[in-house]
Amino acid sequence: MPPSVDLAQASRVRSQGGSQTLLRGLDVIEAVVDGPVSLDKLASRLGLTRSTAHRLATALVERRYLSFVPRLGYQLGAKLLELGFHAQRQTDMLQRAQPHLEALAAESEDTVHLGVLDHERALYLAKIPGRRRVEISSRVGERHPLTSTGLGKALLLDDTPAHWRKLFDQDQASGSPPARYEDWLARMRGYVKAGRAYDLEENEDLIRCVAAPIRDASGGIVAALSVSSAAQYMSDERMEALSADVLATTTAISGELGWFGTGGR
Repeated sequence: MPPSVDLAQASRVRSQGGSQTLLRGLDVIEAVVDGPVSLDKLASRLGLTRSTAHRLATALVERRYLSFVPRLGYQLGAKLLELGFHAQRQTDMLQRAQPHLEALAAESEDTVHLGVLDHERALYLAKIPGRRRVEISSRVGERHPLTSTGLGKALLLDDTPAHWRKLFDQDQASGSPPARYEDWLARMRGYVKAGRAYDLEENEDLIRCVAAPIRDASGGIVAALSVSSAAQYMSDERMEALSADVLATTTAISGELGWFGTGGR
């Protein structure tokens, strides 16, 4: 058998092994949902050897998905509470924002996105198509660079220039379209003053967008929305006019989340 075939087969085996380990880890978490479970009961319940169950449970304790109570066993950990809180907040935000997103898409006739910050990327939670037949490659659940998307830049409006530079360098190194930081920085400073951001065909050829942040009761940025369309429909004049509609929508959604201020923190 050629060496290349051996390598491909080994890669598939490693991938399958990793998936199996992940699924077993999830099984361990689900096995303790009803309360503390001893190691012996955990192994028996899942049909695993004691050593395998211990290895999986120990890894989950280290990552705080489980905790261990002496004489009782393993139970759900604090990390799951954190994730549950974030999931609930995102779901609540999406429910509150949905009518506003749909109204903006209908009024503008263009595609509206909603996204949040996720590990120094913009995570897209919603995409509402407009009436125009414009193909935009974004998908719900995808994560995009912060410094080349309008939505991402809107999420960064309260950040410091030092953090901007770090993110810009990271995005450039990972394949974002080449840009001069001095030009990007000058635009960002203008966006901060205006309270909204633009994507000037930086993330996708011939696609422009207007974006603005959404704030919660603390005044902090918790999400952003954008209106995107083909460059032929997004002249400088139209983007400026559209900014007022985008800001009115983000203000309305922010009000739903308890924010009634006029600026960032």
